[in-house]
Amino acid sequence: MKKVLIANRGEIARRVIRTLKRMDITSVAIYSDADRNAPHVLEADEAVYVGESPSSESYLKQDLILSICKEKGVEGIHPGYGFLSENFDFARKVKDAGMTLIGPSPESMEIMGDKLSAKQAVKSYNVPLVPGVDEAITDPQAAIKIAEEVGYPILIKASAGGGGKGMRLVEHSGEFLEQMKLAQNEARSSFGNDAVFIEKFVTEPRHIEIQVFADRMGNTVYLFERECSIQRRHQKVVEEAPSAVLTPELRKRMGEAAVAVCKACNYEGAGTVEFLLDGNLDFFFLEMNTRLQVEHPVTEEITGTDLVEWQIRVARGEKLPKTQEELTINGHAIEVRVYAEDTLNGFTPDIGTLERYRLPAGKNTRVDDAFVEGMPIPIYYDPMIAKLVVWGKTREEAIDRCLKAIDHYQISGLKTTLDFGKYVLKHPAFRSGKFDTNFVKEYFQDPRIMYTAMEEEAEALTHGINEIWDSILDFQKKEFASREISGAWK
Repeated sequence: MKKVLIANRGEIARRVIRTLKRMDITSVAIYSDADRNAPHVLEADEAVYVGESPSSESYLKQDLILSICKEKGVEGIHPGYGFLSENFDFARKVKDAGMTLIGPSPESMEIMGDKLSAKQAVKSYNVPLVPGVDEAITDPQAAIKIAEEVGYPILIKASAGGGGKGMRLVEHSGEFLEQMKLAQNEARSSFGNDAVFIEKFVTEPRHIEIQVFADRMGNTVYLFERECSIQRRHQKVVEEAPSAVLTPELRKRMGEAAVAVCKACNYEGAGTVEFLLDGNLDFFFLEMNTRLQVEHPVTEEITGTDLVEWQIRVARGEKLPKTQEELTINGHAIEVRVYAEDTLNGFTPDIGTLERYRLPAGKNTRVDDAFVEGMPIPIYYDPMIAKLVVWGKTREEAIDRCLKAIDHYQISGLKTTLDFGKYVLKHPAFRSGKFDTNFVKEYFQDPRIMYTAMEEEAEALTHGINEIWDSILDFQKKEFASREISGAWK
């Protein structure tokens, strides 16, 4: 595999290009009107224009992308995440065209791409499932009956897709019909499929995901867990590895369950098996993401691996670089996603221009980003600007290092979630490790509390500086007085 096209944009495209360069593989980028001068376009060995700014007119044009690959002599396609990364029709087209998708087979994607078929596949492998139904529901009255049998609160979830879309929490029967209609409408709009199913809502839920890897020779390993419970709108904002609550025994059981999920669909390549962990530390299978995750850097930091390199090696038919016994956890890593969002206004996108953009520098501090100073944030794509990743020997050291990095991350021209990330890292619940996916609901119902906390911190800092300054002045006064030149003091 000497030439690879990245069927994506932004920070993940830049991330893949870095590894391709290190492996001496020629990189081909694609770009839309909005990304004409984007860093990933400038950094790739070759770049090809694919269309107008909306993704439907550019990054989702499957046949155009494949024709570019043929024209350029591309052997492999890295889909990144989002866009076409979990599209099994595209995966089949790549295979039929005689090229290699750097990802799992179309068959594995199809099984795991639908939450219901995924549940059916893992049933016989003794993977714990959330109580509920594992079949699509369309009849509202039948759905109400099932919800009563399962017991409120329940979740109505879209069978296809993810990212929190087509998901509704229902706490009592009186709101069921309205919430089911909303879930179906959103699922139809987002995924072209309004199939939904019902699950018991797990109390005190933590979102724990296991990074897995499998090669074509039947070897499968898990690269431990990522804690992804800090979310807004069911989407992650702060991630860390390892989790603060998993014991070695529980980690092993969850890892082995994740490997069983891989076996259930004859998986190869990188994948993530997502679980819910309840207050009793019982875990339940949620879904499998058949691609590289946004938060993969924290796993790289604690395992000393390059997961993109692993993906490429597996796609070339090579054996996994390490066995399960050779994989160990070293230290702690935290990732804070930096979104162009207004936290005071429900985390709504805040589109603008990066008038000032300076990255934090420091020991064990990493920034995977997509922009440079002076660039506008396009309205057509996800509003994530960057991922701030830090590593420390301990969780406490990683938290402190991340807070310092946030303080040195300079962004102006638009609002970002950096302040929210700082609020989370300083919060007693997060620092103690006693939190779940309800963090925003429990501690951030009124976003103004974040700015109140920031003002109090600023006042305390100012007070501390004034006290230091007063001490210096007092010392100087005493020195002058001792030298009998106190009259010179002004």
